[in-house]
Parts: sequence; structure tokens; C-alpha cells
Amino acid sequence: MSIYLTSDIHGCYNKLQVLLKKISFNPDYDSLWVAGDLVSRGQQSLEVLRFLKSLGTRVKIVLGNHDIRAILIYFGIKNFDKNDNLKVLFESHDSDVLIDWLRKQPLFIVDKKQKIIMVHAGVYPLWDINTVQNYSNIIEYYLSSENYIDFLKKIKHTSSCCLWKENMSYLEQIKFSINIFTRMRYCYLNKLLDMRYKCSPNELYNKTCLKPWFTFKNLIPKKYSIFFGHWASLPKKIISYNNNIISLDTGCCWGRELSIIRWNDKMWFRS
Repeated sequence: MSIYLTSDIHGCYNKLQVLLKKISFNPDYDSLWVAGDLVSRGQQSLEVLRFLKSLGTRVKIVLGNHDIRAILIYFGIKNFDKNDNLKVLFESHDSDVLIDWLRKQPLFIVDKKQKIIMVHAGVYPLWDINTVQNYSNIIEYYLSSENYIDFLKKIKHTSSCCLWKENMSYLEQIKFSINIFTRMRYCYLNKLLDMRYKCSPNELYNKTCLKPWFTFKNLIPKKYSIFFGHWASLPKKIISYNNNIISLDTGCCWGRELSIIRWNDKMWFRS
């Protein structure tokens, strides 16, 4: 029985299946963890969602920014973009079931036995593990509630909530948390989030005031390994930051590879 972790499938169903065949993934025994961005960009978001949903309890998922965007578009709260590639998904006979399943997924998962943490974008350096879990639980609660449409409308725009402050309103705290979980890459030295730069750190010329979130000292116990995606422009090789912060996104939707790690023996595989 093995635990496999991957991220940013982005509708690349065929690449996912090639990789799962390569590792002889068996849903009767193995578990698949996906660190967000299941859909969009690629052409087979429908097939990806159908497959992952069919795995039942053998799959663990956290939402990424593209997953939340897809939910917002589906309910008419945001408009289509030409690069979303979601038309086939939205017009399928089971779209309601699949989107409802997607919106009920968490933004953060911790396995205290395996000492694994999974999130799409990252963990805010000033939060301990209980704070992170608390905000994930709050967002998951509202996304799963009967009033989820009202909640989605409230979180349509989050870009203005980029700095944690003690006097933030409840809604601002939620918006800030969504940015942390799904969009964070760089932070300023005062922990203000930067939402502009997506490039690799070695391409961030003359921006010494910015640092990748994973280079800040955090409050997560070192016994945990933190898996994240979201950042395809990081160096192409698989990187383990500070030995316990591990990047999963290797840019499969940009013509590169889909990567997966088998947690049991820390072995990497690529499509």
C-alpha cells in the first residue's frame, strides 16, 4: 500500500493515466494525493474530475486557484477566459455532480501519522499548523454549506487582501487565507504577499525585497513534509526546499512532465 503525491494536472488526463500505469497504481490499495489545479488549461478536465471522483476515499485533494476559478465560472460569478478550456466539462450531463464534489474539497490536508502536509500554493510563514487548519476548515465549511453561492460571491475578488493584520475583518481574513492557500508565491520581507511575479527565483532580477514563501522560517514542525504545487516556473528539476518543503508542479500543461512521488520510499516518477 503506497501513497503517491502529484499536483497541477490541469486537465491533462492522458498524461495522468500514463503516469499511473507507469507506477502500477492500484486504487484497491494505493492512495493518490493531488495538490490542486485539477482542471483548466488542458483539454480533458471532465475526464480528470470523473476519474478522481471515482477513486472515492483513495484520493485526497486540495483546491487550487484554477479549481476555485472553475467553480466561480460555473455558477456565473466570473466570466470565461479563452484559456480556461472548461466548456466540455460544464456542458457534460454530470457537471452538477462533479462541480459539487469539487467545491466540497479542502484547501489544506495534514496527515499526522504520515507527517504529510499538502496545500496548493503554500503555508504562510507566520501561521502555526493549528491556524492553517482552522482557516481551511472555515473555507471548506462555507463552500459546502447551503449558502455557498453567497459565499462564492463574497470571495470573487481577493487581490486586495495581501497582508495579515490583527484588525482585519472576518471576510478579509478568509480572502487572505484563500490567497495563501491557492495563489502565494513571493512575499516581501514584511510578509506582504506579492501577486505579480510568477517567474523562477533565479529570474527575479533586482528584487531583493522579495523572497519565495518557502525561504522564510515557518512555524510548522520540521517533522512534517510540506508538499505544494502552483509554481511551474521553479527550476525544472524536482527540488526539496529546506529538506521538508517539496515542489510538485513540473508544468505538464505547458508541454512538460507530470511528476509524482511515492512517499513510502521517496522515489520520483515522471510521465
